[in-house]
Amino acid sequence: MSDKGMMEKEEIFSKVLRAGRRTYFFDVRSTRADDYYLTITESKKFTNDDGSFYYKKHKIYLYKEDFDGFREILEEMTNFIINEKGEEVISERHQKDFKKEFDDDDTENASKSSTAEKFTDVSFDDI
Repeated sequence: MSDKGMMEKEEIFSKVLRAGRRTYFFDVRSTRADDYYLTITESKKFTNDDGSFYYKKHKIYLYKEDFDGFREILEEMTNFIINEKGEEVISERHQKDFKKEFDDDDTENASKSSTAEKFTDVSFDDI
């Protein structure tokens, strides 16, 4: 199949949700058998020390046979969060004047969490 044919199949239906420095892309794509599936991509914008930008992307592939289970669990989890914590965002990081203060214990924990973040920064696009 030509590149043009692949491009046409990839642009079946798309929606974008911008959320701060994150953007979510919802794309309907086509399998080789011409059935549809959904990809959800989270793209996060980061700034290098020199002021240039780069993006980290994470992608989920969701096939029709998993829609009902995914929808049920997503609804259950989102309802649980709203019922337990309400709709207001309570994370101090979301406040405009948030500044993280470190003490000795926090600095040690921050370096551990930084290592964990680097470990989990895995791209599955190459799989």
